[in-house]
Amino acid sequence: MTIEMADLSGWQAELVPLLVRFGRLFARPEPRRQASRYLEGLLSSVERKNGWQLAEQIGDARPWRTQRVLSQAQWDETAARDLCRDYVIEQLGADDGVLVVDETGFLKKGRHSAGVARQYSGTAGRIENCQIGVFLAYASHMGHALIDRQLYLPQEWSEDTERRQAAHIPEDTPFLTKPVIARQMIMRALDAGVTCAWVLGDAVYGADKRLRVALEERRQPYLLAIRSNDKLWSVLDGRLGQHKPEDLAKALAADAWQRLSAGPGAKGERLYDWARVRLFRLQEPPWDHWLLVRRSIADPGDLAYFVVFGPDDATLASLARVAGRRWIVEECFEAAKQEVGLADYEVRSWHGWHRHVTLAMLALAFLAALRTKLNLKGDGVPLTSLSSASACLRSAV
Repeated sequence: MTIEMADLSGWQAELVPLLVRFGRLFARPEPRRQASRYLEGLLSSVERKNGWQLAEQIGDARPWRTQRVLSQAQWDETAARDLCRDYVIEQLGADDGVLVVDETGFLKKGRHSAGVARQYSGTAGRIENCQIGVFLAYASHMGHALIDRQLYLPQEWSEDTERRQAAHIPEDTPFLTKPVIARQMIMRALDAGVTCAWVLGDAVYGADKRLRVALEERRQPYLLAIRSNDKLWSVLDGRLGQHKPEDLAKALAADAWQRLSAGPGAKGERLYDWARVRLFRLQEPPWDHWLLVRRSIADPGDLAYFVVFGPDDATLASLARVAGRRWIVEECFEAAKQEVGLADYEVRSWHGWHRHVTLAMLALAFLAALRTKLNLKGDGVPLTSLSSASACLRSAV
């Protein structure tokens, strides 16, 4: 696809309406102007979006002005989060949209940053000294971006008044498990009027039965990963009871499996063997429940399990495609960290983390919207990622 430089050089004009909406969250002009410049800096070509490099990019001799905006100035990062969500739905909303919940880690030194602890980070693949953020992404055929976030506060922080005060954690901030945080995010999006075809998440969130029940009560389809030893109501060997997914999968006949695609990947269609087992959850038409099982072609012993609530006419092929969309959130994390400095912050406070991350999400949302607009103007090979949109944008600056 040929992208005209005129299309890209107007990106700052495209950003103005978003900055105007964002600016309404500030009562005073100085922090409004500084926060807007910070947002533009996150979209710039600076390799690392840390305090000193961003200060140089936006014309400040020191990073103190930006640090004050993130940690001390009066503005509502919750309203900014809602603005980000609304902007994403306006730009990318479609009938095939899905919500995807996941977490990502931020490696840190020391013990003073809010929520930092030695804990497992899926990003690092091991236990590290880090912060963990729980995020909600929205994805459709138009594009994908992050729409909600919350810093996970480990139990040890909930009981340490001195550390909480030093990190400016509000007194009314309780300890919440990651599944509870995710449930609140999803319900907040649905309550705000976000419509989606499916809710997706990994086994950390799929194991939360309260989330599953809440979604079922709203008639909201979901496809959530679960562990091999979770218990599900189904029939095994002619007996109705609570059975492990791994046992239900072992009992499947050879002809129950179908080789289907989970969607296109970097090397072509992502093929796996798939099967499903009907679950018994007092469901009524037009809804049904299944255990969905994915089996690796290269290693048949490598199985993944999903619990599904959805339309009773859903095909196995359609469920395989839906399951494959869960990984879109990984591209959101990758692009947010590489392109808009999601992990480059130098703040320790609770508010500072949420403010920086929200601004990075707004920058990512803008990139996603820009990519969509450029693709609609093109007539050839589309921009296939947020990173490609970012690269094109910066080539015109």
